[in-house]
Amino acid sequence: MIWFAALIVLVGAERLLELVVSRRNTAWSLAQGGREHGAGHYPVMVLLHVGLLVGALVEVGVADRPFLPLLGWSMLALVAVAQALRWWCIGTLGRHWSTRVVVVPGMRLVAAGPYRLLRHPNYLAVVVEGVALPLVHSAWSTAIVFTAANLALLAHRIRVEEASLRAASTREVRT
Repeated sequence: MIWFAALIVLVGAERLLELVVSRRNTAWSLAQGGREHGAGHYPVMVLLHVGLLVGALVEVGVADRPFLPLLGWSMLALVAVAQALRWWCIGTLGRHWSTRVVVVPGMRLVAAGPYRLLRHPNYLAVVVEGVALPLVHSAWSTAIVFTAANLALLAHRIRVEEASLRAASTREVRT
């Protein structure tokens, strides 16, 4: 349980680092004339992601979930892959990456890095992490609840993001 709690704390610290990067990038985008879209779902997203971390810890402690080595180690590997994919996305998008949906008019879509392969690779990282992180220590209830709620939220968020990008008349650039 101590190692799992340490993992949760590390993921939480990584999320705080993401917020620092996101705030800096959001401020830059807004200064460039960017406009935020779908701000109403943002607090729900934050609550859901905090719930993932807290829920996994509580479930493991209260329900006395065991660490199953085959499941735990394979899920830890997936968590690491999800983190690597997330930071590849952040690095590829640079100043345009944010936890919010902010579109700068006239900005060009990025089709480099993981965006060459997938339209929304960062969301794939979120889905994989949401399943894998709780399952590192058999917190299957948290994995199920978070994944169901997260898929509903992501469906909405992707619709908002796609509509805002279309409205901004962006064009794709390959780098």
